[in-house]
Amino acid sequence: MSEATIDPAAFRKVLGSYPTGVCVITALDGEKPAGMVVGTFTSVSLDPPLVGFFPDKSSSSWPLIEKAGHFCVNVMGSDQQDVCRSVSAKGDQKFVGVEYVISDHNLPIIGNSIACIECKLYSVTEAGDHWFVLGQVLRMETVREDDPMLFHRGRYGGFAERM
Repeated sequence: MSEATIDPAAFRKVLGSYPTGVCVITALDGEKPAGMVVGTFTSVSLDPPLVGFFPDKSSSSWPLIEKAGHFCVNVMGSDQQDVCRSVSAKGDQKFVGVEYVISDHNLPIIGNSIACIECKLYSVTEAGDHWFVLGQVLRMETVREDDPMLFHRGRYGGFAERM
């Protein structure tokens, strides 16, 4: 059986029809925060408690987070588009105007996020043009009960219940 050639633009378009949640992965790079926005976060295992996400191999933020050895998954609310736009920017100004506190695990927790999940790096596996990162959960907390931010067809949005 031969493998079909998949057009990258078609791949993006088709998979873009599946909405994902939006998280900001944070860590400390020395004294300053490092971060990246991901739409690939998932629960992986209950025993041990593992979560995962898939950073692009070309990411300039991922090496900083990996070097830290710990990271925090900040689940974004539908009202936090400004945070996502700031953190997804290139350069060293990602956290200008973004409220955060440093946790007991020395991780930046973004203010008013829906939930935070603090992890130690468990493993990193090659997955095509991405890495598959697993983190072992150290601490987690639901910060507020609100609608999550979603990413769908290239746009940020929120959840709308249908009656």
